[in-house]
Amino acid sequence: MKWDKLMVETHRGSFEVFTRGDGKPLCITHLYSEFNETGDNLAEKFVPERRVFLVNLKEAGNSPQAVSDDELSMKSAVEDLEAIRSALGFDSWDFAGLSTGGMLGLLYVVTRGTSLKSLVVVGSAASREYSSTKECIYHTEHPKFHRMQELIESLKAPDLLSDKRAELTIERTKLSLHIPERYHEYFSGDASKRIAAKRLDYFGAHDHPEFDVRSQLPAVTVPTLIICGRHDVQCPLWCSVEMNELIAGSKLVIFEHSNHYPFLEEAEKFAAEVHTFLSAVH
Repeated sequence: MKWDKLMVETHRGSFEVFTRGDGKPLCITHLYSEFNETGDNLAEKFVPERRVFLVNLKEAGNSPQAVSDDELSMKSAVEDLEAIRSALGFDSWDFAGLSTGGMLGLLYVVTRGTSLKSLVVVGSAASREYSSTKECIYHTEHPKFHRMQELIESLKAPDLLSDKRAELTIERTKLSLHIPERYHEYFSGDASKRIAAKRLDYFGAHDHPEFDVRSQLPAVTVPTLIICGRHDVQCPLWCSVEMNELIAGSKLVIFEHSNHYPFLEEAEKFAAEVHTFLSAVH
């Protein structure tokens, strides 16, 4: 089912947002993904619980281009999300994010926490240290590091033929699945997205070297659900354990048979955990 497209006019520009579902508002975005009307596999899991708003940040889709590079920063993204929330008329909303989307959610909650009813962080980390151990696929000593980098660089190309893009995307995704052979079972829907290359490049050069919100997490009072696959190669499990220890009252759920995509690899358990958590929030 296609998602409805909105162009949300704010004082920071006109942002492309896709929405589905009913009820209380929940925002989902990713730091360097470009979404479209096909939606997103993580976002779909929240549609039964909330009206989901899937946001294209600047330089993604039909959202504004950045006038200056600092508009691509995580801090700027938080202010963009705040502008979108305000323009939509919400005093507050829930937020959920995977990987760098989760990192953005953590920065959101420590800087603008009164705007969030709850936070769901999936396969993420509270600092740049996630890539400091060789169990992370972004560490140079990980056996799949070089192939992952090759795939990412190839997928940045704007003129990549669609068939080749699909082939490389599948290979890249399989590197983060506990059972790669089940790829077509997990990704059987229509949802598709692309890498917003400028945003990814900015993250790697500027945000990643500085990202660390660990010292601010003990002050977080927003209800927080932390989810991680036991075998996550992008943001290893210890990162989620660390977050759980720093955020008082947070709940950590470990998915024993998942890598980076527990919402697909153990979909029923994921849905149950999200339902239980969000039902208690309001």
